[in-house]
Amino acid sequence: MRAEGEHRLVPDACVDVLWIGNGTAWVCGPEVAAWTFSLPPGTFATGVRFRPGRAGAVLGFDATELRDRRVPLADVVGSRCARHLVEQADEAPAPVQVMQRYARTWLDAARPADPVVDAVAGVLGRRPATGVADLADIAGLGPRQLHRRCVAAFGYGPATLRRILRLQRFLRLARHPGAPVDLAHLAALAGYTDQPHLYRDSREIGGAPPRDLICST
Repeated sequence: MRAEGEHRLVPDACVDVLWIGNGTAWVCGPEVAAWTFSLPPGTFATGVRFRPGRAGAVLGFDATELRDRRVPLADVVGSRCARHLVEQADEAPAPVQVMQRYARTWLDAARPADPVVDAVAGVLGRRPATGVADLADIAGLGPRQLHRRCVAAFGYGPATLRRILRLQRFLRLARHPGAPVDLAHLAALAGYTDQPHLYRDSREIGGAPPRDLICST
């Protein structure tokens, strides 16, 4: 896809592997705050996205190592694999198919997903106001054990994960066709206690007021 221009990336607890048509490939680690970047005219890019908490097990890293970092793919999977991926994507009529093929290979070779990690992400995706103590009970762990498992998988603890997934829930609701225009209503639907709560998270995590994030790419 053509990816020229300026982009704002709001944290979503995912990890992306990105190919850019300048002959490079990157791993974008989990973020705790939004960041912006610009690509020159005519730039093409595509990638694959690993669901929250999965990429570390698939690609073989501790998520804290890549938190708030973008590193060359070679640093994660090795120079040979990264070079072959870039060469094939550069020459392919549909680079996304190359990325998907590599992602399937990595997934097939990966160890099974951590059921605790999947459970935590699933609960917060459905009920973003769930407290950390309740998450620990659901996972069958103590709060400290849960925190350690979350930090290793997501790059941060369950409280930060909850804030990020709650903001993403708000953005999905707000961008849905026919969504209410009232921010207070949307904030309540997303699990915020009130509209000021939404504004705080929007600025601290997304780097902009809620309406600006809704319209950003």
